[in-house]
Formats: sequence, structure tokens, C-alpha cells
Amino acid sequence: MNLEALIPLIIFLIIIFAAGMYAGKYVKSSQSFMQEYFLGNRSLGGFILAMTMTATYGSASSFIGGPGTAYTQGLGWVLLAMTQVATGYFVLMVLGKKFAIVTRKYNAITMVDFLKERYKSTSVVVLSAISIIVFLFSAMAAQWIGGARLIESLTGISYTTALFIFALSVLIYVTVGGFRAVALTDAIQGSVMFVGTLILLIATIIAGGGISNIIADLSAENPNLITPYGADGTLTPAFVSSFWILVGVGVVALPQIAVRAMSYKNAKSMHRALIIGTIVVGFIMLNMHLIGVFARPILPGIDVGDKVMPLIALEVMPPWLAGIVLAAPMAAIMSTVDSLLILVSSTIIKDVYINYVRPDASHQRIKKLSISITAILGVIVFILALDPPDLIIWLNLFAFGGLEAAFIWPVVLGLYWRNGNKYGAIASMIVGVGLYILSDFDIFPQPFGMHAVVLPIVASFVAYVVVSMATKSMIPDELKPTY
Repeated sequence: MNLEALIPLIIFLIIIFAAGMYAGKYVKSSQSFMQEYFLGNRSLGGFILAMTMTATYGSASSFIGGPGTAYTQGLGWVLLAMTQVATGYFVLMVLGKKFAIVTRKYNAITMVDFLKERYKSTSVVVLSAISIIVFLFSAMAAQWIGGARLIESLTGISYTTALFIFALSVLIYVTVGGFRAVALTDAIQGSVMFVGTLILLIATIIAGGGISNIIADLSAENPNLITPYGADGTLTPAFVSSFWILVGVGVVALPQIAVRAMSYKNAKSMHRALIIGTIVVGFIMLNMHLIGVFARPILPGIDVGDKVMPLIALEVMPPWLAGIVLAAPMAAIMSTVDSLLILVSSTIIKDVYINYVRPDASHQRIKKLSISITAILGVIVFILALDPPDLIIWLNLFAFGGLEAAFIWPVVLGLYWRNGNKYGAIASMIVGVGLYILSDFDIFPQPFGMHAVVLPIVASFVAYVVVSMATKSMIPDELKPTY
């Protein structure tokens, strides 16, 4: 066990716990438990908003799986990963002010709340809740695995023990502090990511003898490692360009990101978050994926790609500094885990239980049930993560695609197109998710070598528009939005 590397990580966890306990005071004193626990009372400033979006989006996939895939594929994967630069900007520009205004008007706490009020349909709510629960379990499992891999590599303990330690750490501060704990810790974690990735990239370049020497070593091993097409030539122009649909355009439909667009304090906060978030995402994504590629000549032959980050940190830096730097991927993983836990918990409690099971549930009952469900969800994901794949990035991207296929048009067109209706939303979700699952499992062909999410998103758009127009006369004018 590497105690020198472990001590800084323990100190970091203590700081995160302290932030969670601090946020817990707001939960206890709030007059509106659900507004506070699930949305931080809509009070986020620009810096906090930018960092919570960045930290939530930059997950185990970006910090553990991403560098692992870049290690395997080379510079082509760095190019592909940089399509994520405009993600935060795009989300806040598309949703931004209008989404915040409309969700406040509806008093919506979750994205499903918005869909419920917009479409006045039980079927839309049920389909939304099922999509969130199914696909976010996949995403949460990826984060649990990433956290355990990191602790396993750092300490030398078994994967199962590492998984238990990580799960327990996250569950304590999330169940106590709710959304505000998530946002506060995200700000800390995002700052650690920004600094940590820069330090590790510089140390990796020095250990490799400089960039030119590293590039020469990569070229000598496999010339494809320094081309845009990947080590095995699978990163075709069609695939790379269509990948932006998955990690750029479609991100507006991710519930864990969209909820941030309804949680900020005012327009000034949103505008500040646009700038800060774009810069931070671009900086972190470039650094992390370059580290993965540059690690290949220094540590050849790593079998499990998800171990590249912790192993290269321990290789090129003193243990104490490696411990500090590895707080960056731990920060990314924890921030995404806590956000997803809160999101799935709010879907079960707010969108299903309160809407359709016990609308008259007492404040105290809702509070106890919310905390209990969050803890139970963590235990379920822990069980799912006991048998991990070699590269968690594919679990995360599968979840991304499924959520985007389900929600992009019901959210975006529901916000901007008055004639969109519940029948169009239902058709869009069924067509999008169904076709995505068939495409992802290669049952349905992916045209022109594009990513599996592209065709489902296009087909779900057509389904939304055509069905909404065909059923336009079935929706009374008083049920159409006035915004």
C-alpha cells in the first residue's frame, strides 16, 4: 500500500465530507425540502454553475476511461474527445434563460417535472422515469467502477474492497447534503481537476523526454497512433464527426446536465458560467486525453485501460504529488456519481411517488424516503459494479446515447415549438430509445459508419414532428403552452 500517495487523497475526502456536512445545514433549515435537496433552492452563482456542469460532465469516462481509450487508439481519440469543448456553452445557449423561466413558472424541480407540465401526460412521465432509471444505472455503474479502479491502483487492495470504500464515501455526503452538497463539492472538485490535469500532463511530457520524443516513439510503434484514424483505423471521419452529436448536440437532453440549467440564480450567473465552463471543459479534456496517449511509450503493455491514469501518475511523480493529482479523477468520478444519485432519487420520489402514489405525502415522509432511496440506489449500483468491464467509457457512452435519444426532442421542441404535443413526445421517445438499443447492439445497421446515436436522434425528430402534426387537432388550445 502506497501511504504517501494515499494520505493526500484521504485529506481530499475529508474536505469533501466537510462540504457535504455544511450543505446539510441548508437541508435541515429549508422551508422547502424538495427545492433545496434536489435543486439547491435555485441559487447557484456563475462559478459554481460552471464548475458543477463541468465536474458532472467530466466523469469517470473522461478521467479514467477516456485516457484509457486514448492510450489504446492514439491521437485520433484526442481529436474525437475535443468535440466536447462547446458542451457547456451549447447546453446553456439552447436551454439557458427560457428553460429556467419556464421551469420556474411550472415550479419544476426535475426535468420530468417540466415534461409533465408541458405535455400533461402520464405516459410521458412514466416513459421518462423508466429511461432515466435504466440508462443512469449504467452511467452510475461506470462511475462506481472508475472510483474503485483508482483506489485499487493507488493502494493495492482488492477491487471489491476498493469499490466498498468508494461507495460508502459518496453515499454519506450525498444522502446528508443533497443537491447543494453536490454543487459545493463540484466546485472544489472542478478546481482540483483543472490544476491536477495540468501538473500530470507536464510530468508525463518530462518523463517521456519531451513531446517530439514521445511522438517519435508512438510513430515507431504504430504510425496510426499519430493519425486522426486511431491505432486500428476505426476512427473514420464519419464516426468522429457524428460523435459530436453524442457528446455535443445531444448533451442538452441529459437530465443530469439539463437540471443545472434550471438551478442558477440569475442571468448574470448564466452568462459567467458560459465562459468559465467552456474554457474549463476544453482545458481539462485536452489535458486528460493527451496524458493517455503520452503514457503509452512510458508504460507500454497496460492491459486494463482504466488503470492508465493512476499508473502513469505514480510512475512520473513522487507518491505524495501523485496522491494530490489523482484527487482530480477522484473528484470527477465523485461529482458525477453524486449528481446521478440525486437525479435518479428525485425521479423516483418526485416524478413517480409524489405524482402518482402519494400526492399528499407529508414533508417528513418525503424527507425520510428521499434519503432512504438515495442510499438504496447506491447499494444497487454497488452490486452492479462488482463485475466490471475493462473500459468503463463504453458503459458511460451507452447511457449518454440512450438518454439523448429519449429526451432531446421532447425537451428542445417542447420548449420552442408550441404545436408539439404528448403524442409526438411519446412517439419520439419510443422510436429514439428503441432504435438506439437496436443500433448499439448491431441489430440495426449504422449508415456510413456513423455513431449509433445519430440515426435514432434523426428518426425521433421525424417521429415527434410528424405525429405532433397528425394529432394537432386532438389537443385543445388551452392545453398548448403560452410561453
